[in-house]
Amino acid sequence: MATTHALAGVVLGTAVWALVPEAGMLPVLAAALGGLFPDFDLYAGHRKTLHFPVYFSALAVPAVAVAALNPTTTTLAVALFLAAAALHSASDVLGGGLELKPWLGTSERAVYDHWNGRWLAPKRLIRYDGAPEDLALTLAFAVPPVLAFDGLAETLVIAAVAVSGVYVLLRKPMVAVAETAVAAIPDHVVDYVPERFVRDLR
Repeated sequence: MATTHALAGVVLGTAVWALVPEAGMLPVLAAALGGLFPDFDLYAGHRKTLHFPVYFSALAVPAVAVAALNPTTTTLAVALFLAAAALHSASDVLGGGLELKPWLGTSERAVYDHWNGRWLAPKRLIRYDGAPEDLALTLAFAVPPVLAFDGLAETLVIAAVAVSGVYVLLRKPMVAVAETAVAAIPDHVVDYVPERFVRDLR
């Protein structure tokens, strides 16, 4: 889930905040955004357009080195954004494939490796986004920031967990609704819907 990735970034940010609290909350926010950023390609080449497991990692290494040598708010924010985006892009291979019913395990595409020009196969340690074990991971990632922060930051983390819980409950029913909706859409309208959303439903 996007919330799982965002909270994974927040965990990185929380660890850095504990070491360099004077940098403030901006690096933590940057880490959360970095965890979310790859999923901004959801409607256009998902897990390929903005997912760069190799390139984000390659950029994160020197950024982390710079931040370690000169830990300012800016250097830490840049390093955390890139590190969280790299973690997201690389960890998607541990989940399910790109099909709309990933619990069936029919897709062999988890995330695209631009460096080698090929799709990496899903490992399915987390069976699919929105699986119960995905929610368990989200809950685990929520613990450090909830313990470390209060106020708005804590509220946002709890809200992310709540959104995750609702998504887990609706994950499979949403596909059933989508099947009914797609069946009712005229062909000339379906042409404007991203292909990955209708490929498994028609």
